[in-house]
Amino acid sequence: MTRTVSVVICAYTDERWDDVLAAASSVAEGQSVAPHELIVVVDHNPGLRDRLARALPDALVVANAQTRGLSGGKNTGVAASTGEVVAFLDDDAVAGPDWVRTFAEGYDDPDVLGVGGLTLPWWATDRPTWFPEEFDWVVGCTFVGRDPGPVRNLLGGNASFRRDAFEIAGGFPTHIGRTAARARPLGCEETEFCIRVAAHRPGARFVHDPRAVIWHRVPPAREAFRYFRARCYAEGLSKALVTRSVGAAAGLAAERSYAAVTLRRGVTRGVVQAWRGDRHGLARAGAITAGLLTTTAGYAVGSLARTAS
Repeated sequence: MTRTVSVVICAYTDERWDDVLAAASSVAEGQSVAPHELIVVVDHNPGLRDRLARALPDALVVANAQTRGLSGGKNTGVAASTGEVVAFLDDDAVAGPDWVRTFAEGYDDPDVLGVGGLTLPWWATDRPTWFPEEFDWVVGCTFVGRDPGPVRNLLGGNASFRRDAFEIAGGFPTHIGRTAARARPLGCEETEFCIRVAAHRPGARFVHDPRAVIWHRVPPAREAFRYFRARCYAEGLSKALVTRSVGAAAGLAAERSYAAVTLRRGVTRGVVQAWRGDRHGLARAGAITAGLLTTTAGYAVGSLARTAS
């Protein structure tokens, strides 16, 4: 049985005007199976909301009715939607032609409450030679080691959820996700949401299906090592917020396994590549190490702040 899919795109700034239009076009015009509806949620920016409403007459353009930020925008989109499945696409990404189809067909198993897809980086120039694929999550993309099949949580910019998930556990946490006002690029709202859904519904499954492909833009500023470090540190802070909500055992289980297996293999591979003559292999191994240490530092600081409060 193919289910109806409502697509939600959250926008917040006029600086991404062309990106938002490209994202909307990839959903409204480029799909092998048409979405049930396209909803664009604008985050506390009335001018942008009016401008997008004029530019996208076939979409439902609404203002974020909740707390400023990505989580509030997503929750507003869910409330405005009517499809059996609600899918989310980043405002600076474009969806492949079978994106909606894959999500629509992914819910035959009643225990599946969410299906996510493969997010590929769309570099402004080229991938930096030092940038390890194990850390593609830094630029909002799928990282090495994320295999098809069941996963603990989906990645928010390319994800869909059965409507039942929101009825079971409520919406995304507004104290965790990104806002335009926050200096640090916090995230992990979808991680907390998936863990909370699973706690409310034993047996619930979330599935990674790489056939649901999107391409996520990576601007030049995010190709810099400075951004890499800042994003890793913010991820650590975000994980501290997640564990405050769902506990350390659930909040860090996947991360511990990833660090112990995938990141260790990545460092080893980089060193071997350097030994074989690839001068960039050692830089990638170093970036993996720096990324892990920086993320851990962010988590420690976030955890200490929690204890102090």
